[in-house]
Amino acid sequence: MAHSFDHRDCGGQTTLQLVLPLVLLLFVLVAFAMVIPLLSPLKAIALAGGVVVFVLSFVSTEIALYILIFSMLLSPEFVVGGAETATGRGVTLRLDDFLIVVIGFSWIAKMAINKELGLFLKTPLNRPIGYYLTLCLVSTLLGSIFGRVELKTGFFYVLKYFQFVIIFFMVSNHLRDRKQLRNYVWALLLTCAAVSVIGMINVPAGERVSAPFEGEVGEPNTFGGYLVFMICLCAGLYLATESFKNQVICAFLVLLFSIPLFYTQSRSSYLAAVPAVLSFVWLSKKRYWVLPVILLIGLLLPYFAPQPAKERVAYTFTQGKDRKDVVTVAGIKLDTSTSARLISWQEAIEDLKAHPILGYGVTGYRFVDAQYVRVAAETGLVGLVAFLFLMATIFREAWRVQQAAKDPVHRGLAIGFIAGFIGLLFHAIGANTFIIVRIMEPFWFVTAMVMAIPSLESAKDETASTGVMATPSIH
Repeated sequence: MAHSFDHRDCGGQTTLQLVLPLVLLLFVLVAFAMVIPLLSPLKAIALAGGVVVFVLSFVSTEIALYILIFSMLLSPEFVVGGAETATGRGVTLRLDDFLIVVIGFSWIAKMAINKELGLFLKTPLNRPIGYYLTLCLVSTLLGSIFGRVELKTGFFYVLKYFQFVIIFFMVSNHLRDRKQLRNYVWALLLTCAAVSVIGMINVPAGERVSAPFEGEVGEPNTFGGYLVFMICLCAGLYLATESFKNQVICAFLVLLFSIPLFYTQSRSSYLAAVPAVLSFVWLSKKRYWVLPVILLIGLLLPYFAPQPAKERVAYTFTQGKDRKDVVTVAGIKLDTSTSARLISWQEAIEDLKAHPILGYGVTGYRFVDAQYVRVAAETGLVGLVAFLFLMATIFREAWRVQQAAKDPVHRGLAIGFIAGFIGLLFHAIGANTFIIVRIMEPFWFVTAMVMAIPSLESAKDETASTGVMATPSIH
């Protein structure tokens, strides 16, 4: 049976499928003709590698997605554009950014040949995603026109937001059955296991642990948020699986991922872990023993948590107690770092009054380390509403999936996703969580899998009743 799509949201899609790849191919050929004579041997090898990835991706989207999974946390990064300026800031690029471009081109080329693949599969998230990205683009263009945004920097940042959407639609378009979903899940967990081991190896150095290949300055807060999300996925699978072997593996992975999480010394990640773990009491059918276990862990945590983690938490409330230049909350003086963050939030809210509707544009306002405040400053109150609408839609649809899922793996993935999503929502209070590539790439990959679960199960039911292999579609 052919892959089924709803074309109401994408009129003229067939024409676009024919024209867009040809236009892109023309640009690629022109670029190759101009660039190849100027390349050094090393860059020529890199270009050849890109061509190989393109061919592999064209031949098999499956291979491309596995390459992408392993590159999410295991690819080096570098900064383009230098440090933060008055109108913008440097853009961090990573190997998987280029991989996504190459894989995306191959996907579009493949789409042109096989029109049944579709351009954008209709999912419940299409419109919320479209609203938010459109507002980001409009606010950034307006910010550039009025001199608040450096167009090049703003363009690359918005392009990163589109990059997450490409991952979502590539996975949505390609996912076909339970086996495929299960293999992607294990690939994601294997990647996390690899970076966790690397993180543990770096613990004796005495510095805060971060993901590998992050350049001169690591990002422990980013690594911590990623680990919280992956721990929740493992915990969800543990609670739902009926296989003792898989329970042992999931329990081991939760422990493995937790060790580097402690040593990130990321307070935003510690904060995120609390509601994420507590949400399992609400989500799991085994709450009669989940709650006592969580309470026991909470009571024992001060005794077995590593000393650096305990000192990091205590630092929040002790470092500023003898200072007058710190923020006081409920009679407690906070540390200088947290105080500076809270003051920057207050200033951003005050400055928002100058551009309340569409904000300053993406990168048009100075750096603010808080997702919600940053969204409001850059895209205004309209953008903040669109962002919250997207978050609410993701939560609502994931909740529906975990309520209706029949397969234990599907239900476990959905439960873990919801718990991890709740954790990331709290992580975003003290970090720009939903624009951090190392968190958002796996997040949107898993989001696509969760959104596909109903269609996978309906296709399985149809196959069982008719004996004919059905191809799922997301409605």
